[in-house]
Amino acid sequence: MIRVASYNMRKAIGTDRRRNPERTLDVLNELDADVIALQEADRRFGSRASALPHRLIDEHSDYKPVPLDARAGSLGWHGNALLVRKRVEVRESHLFHLPSLEPRGAICADIALDGASLRIVGMHLDLSGLWRRRQAQAILAHLSERHGEPPTVLMGDLNEWSTRGGCLRDFAAHHLFAPCGRSFHARRPIAQLDQIMVTPDLEILASGAHASPNARRASDHLPIWADLKIGEGRAELPPPHPRIGARLRASLSEKARALRP
Repeated sequence: MIRVASYNMRKAIGTDRRRNPERTLDVLNELDADVIALQEADRRFGSRASALPHRLIDEHSDYKPVPLDARAGSLGWHGNALLVRKRVEVRESHLFHLPSLEPRGAICADIALDGASLRIVGMHLDLSGLWRRRQAQAILAHLSERHGEPPTVLMGDLNEWSTRGGCLRDFAAHHLFAPCGRSFHARRPIAQLDQIMVTPDLEILASGAHASPNARRASDHLPIWADLKIGEGRAELPPPHPRIGARLRASLSEKARALRP
């Protein structure tokens, strides 16, 4: 079993408006996940230093940051970061740009954990529905151009208030959604803005939103988690609406051609 998690940590600023990275790390340790995708992991202005100091992670957790070719002192890129257990082998990692009005990006890593190979994608999508859909299609196009097809987990803050439409429809054509439940606002969750999505060769054993007393104070989002198992076959995806499916396939083909050198 592999546990993955996603957490918009809001730069370690809690619902009490206090910046407390130690509290944020306590929440990460509570999750007990093998892989964690973080959003808003770095400060937004100035040097964009990590809101969660590297020394704190190294000395007080079993995690290590996935290395990215990003700004010195940052934990991630455009606030996106990945943490993995120290025993996990990171085979490759990279960042890639997303179309946007404000700086947005996504990160990707191929890892090996207890003999299993996984591809992990972390993201934080736009507040605009139009740009979210463009970003979702860019992520899917990027993955279609990657070498190999290992079991893949996509997770992050999608900023999608719809329960079925918008960018969720794009991702659902290729992935299964873990039923993690509502994660925003942490004090009184009313929306499922954070999502964990997997390719059909992964089985979702359990999932949820982590609502400990610490988690309710440490950020305005609750972290979400899912327990996964590499399946023996491929689960069936629900069929997309024919017209939507045709548009999405055409869009992905066009974006894949644009990515070719």
